[in-house]
Amino acid sequence: MKVKTVIISFLALIQGVVVYGQSNMLVYPKGKLVYENTFNSSESVKGWVMEGPGTVKVQDGWMELFSKDKEYHHVYWCPEDFPGNFVAEWEAQNLDKDGGLIIMFFSAKGINGEDVFDPSLPTRDGTFRNYTKVALNCYHTSYYTDNPETPERELAHLRKNEGFNLVFQGPEGIPKDSEAIHKLTLVKDEGHIQLFIDGREVINWKDDGKTYGKVLGGGKMGFRQMKWSHFRYRNFRVWQLED
Repeated sequence: MKVKTVIISFLALIQGVVVYGQSNMLVYPKGKLVYENTFNSSESVKGWVMEGPGTVKVQDGWMELFSKDKEYHHVYWCPEDFPGNFVAEWEAQNLDKDGGLIIMFFSAKGINGEDVFDPSLPTRDGTFRNYTKVALNCYHTSYYTDNPETPERELAHLRKNEGFNLVFQGPEGIPKDSEAIHKLTLVKDEGHIQLFIDGREVINWKDDGKTYGKVLGGGKMGFRQMKWSHFRYRNFRVWQLED
């Protein structure tokens, strides 16, 4: 699959996305649109599955996630099965700068190829190890980090599971003090995984299919928040990556 690198200077408009500063942005050929959610009503999250004590509010074109009284961590799964090669886009905004950590799970399946919701899998309640060290294979990227338990951390991470293997550390994702709306672009081209925030590359790693096991293919995507987090999301879209 071929990509084209373009230089974005100061203020540019690419496919309707305004990007500030200078950045290297890869333009990927998007194929078929396999999923789109504008979160225009509560019906838009029908079939989504919450694990842990998370609260969901859908209003004004946003999906808002938080845990009441910061009770515990939570994961909100989209019910769609996504292809192994894709371009995913969404927008995110922090509504509470009092700490948090935001993750996207992708290519998620059981370690034996089961669907994430297969009843034979162990019950999950938002406890992190149940997603990273027990019965799921997936990748996950943490792109906002302001965890009160590790305040010194500023780097974005990419991990491969099962095993909680830290495979890449990038620069800071969404800044801790930001109240702005940020656009995220996650690209998976076989084992090549990249994450851009407002056109700025944050993650760039190639899975060799050997060091941490075979390259993972298609599967579910899930929004994870630690208990302090209060974010909202909109315009979640996923395309098949064109050959």
